[in-house]
Amino acid sequence: MGIVSCFGTDVDVFYEALLAGKSGIGPITGFPCDEFPTRFAGAVQDFDPGEYIDKKQARRVDPFIRFAMVAGKKALEHAGLSGEHLNRLNKAKAGVIIGSGMGGMNVYYDGALTLSTKGHRRITPFFVPYIITNMGGALLAIDLGFMGPNYSISTACATANYSIVAAANHIRQGHADVMLAGGAEAGVYPLGLAGFVACKALSERNEAPEKASRPWDKGRDGFVMGEGSGVLVLESLEHAIARGAPILAEYLGGAVNCDAHHMTDPREDGLGVSTCIEDALKDAGLAKEAINYINAHATSTLVGDMAEVRAIHKIFGPHAKNIKMNATKSMTGHCLGAAGGIEAIATIKAIQTGMLHPTINLDDPEAELGDIDPIAHKAKPHTITAGISNSFGFGGHNSTVIFAPYQ
Repeated sequence: MGIVSCFGTDVDVFYEALLAGKSGIGPITGFPCDEFPTRFAGAVQDFDPGEYIDKKQARRVDPFIRFAMVAGKKALEHAGLSGEHLNRLNKAKAGVIIGSGMGGMNVYYDGALTLSTKGHRRITPFFVPYIITNMGGALLAIDLGFMGPNYSISTACATANYSIVAAANHIRQGHADVMLAGGAEAGVYPLGLAGFVACKALSERNEAPEKASRPWDKGRDGFVMGEGSGVLVLESLEHAIARGAPILAEYLGGAVNCDAHHMTDPREDGLGVSTCIEDALKDAGLAKEAINYINAHATSTLVGDMAEVRAIHKIFGPHAKNIKMNATKSMTGHCLGAAGGIEAIATIKAIQTGMLHPTINLDDPEAELGDIDPIAHKAKPHTITAGISNSFGFGGHNSTVIFAPYQ
């Protein structure tokens, strides 16, 4: 697993911060935003790509590309695939699917300013390559020599989960032995912030930003922007055993579908979500009773939070009382196209440690949560039998992945 987050680039430090209930949300310092009604985010601070990217390239590329390349290479290191071990890989059967919801927004914004103030002759020749969503995974593959399946998926905030499902299926179908999969986003920038402000989707709790992201709380007033990257190394069991890999968890199955309902709002009854969870359970060959943990999408929006809760009650019925569910976004904000990758890492760390991080800021829970334990305020021990991680995106895109301890 490899991560770039508001808590840094170390997976263990990231999860320790979550277990401590620490908020990564704070005032935006990367650009002047005094005129914006929202002036805070879960931004990546003081990011240094170090030796993971060529220095000249690191200065030129969009931050989302930097995030993807660092998270991807750190994931390979974590998997014991660096140095000579990396060289021994069959590169023709190693691939990359790292998507982005918005791509190179920073380069795009700077290019638009250059065009309007200095004219077309001053546009950098790197403009197009550094805004397109596939370039994070492409440059990563170029550095690594990975010649297997390589493309980006862009399904808004469901992007990383879609990428994980697609990568796992390439391995199942024999197209690859090893896949890097996840998402990257760098949207905390004037254009990204302005766009979500215009949607009226963001919290405006500027006086207490650390309390602004409050999934399932009756006082929530919108989501909080986050950014970063979360990347997994997925590998066939046979290949992992043959090389003595550190197996962290097992991917059991996943599913994707579409609400076909509204551009930004989910179906209030959660039908698309419940169908997606059902399909993921079928793909995994699991009975619903095997699930005892859910890392929820739970962005802190009025409609979205409850649509997911309704779907969960519909699928699990009385078994819901046996399920513990938390919201990583209460501390990281909503990392958009990277959210599913970052939350898959939180899910796998929960499996490994036997500890679930809290949902912070849940002071006045919605009654519809019912018997589901949302892990309010304080971390709890929990032995996970199988855990779901959900991600949903604008356009009605739904995705569910299921992980379990490796037996």
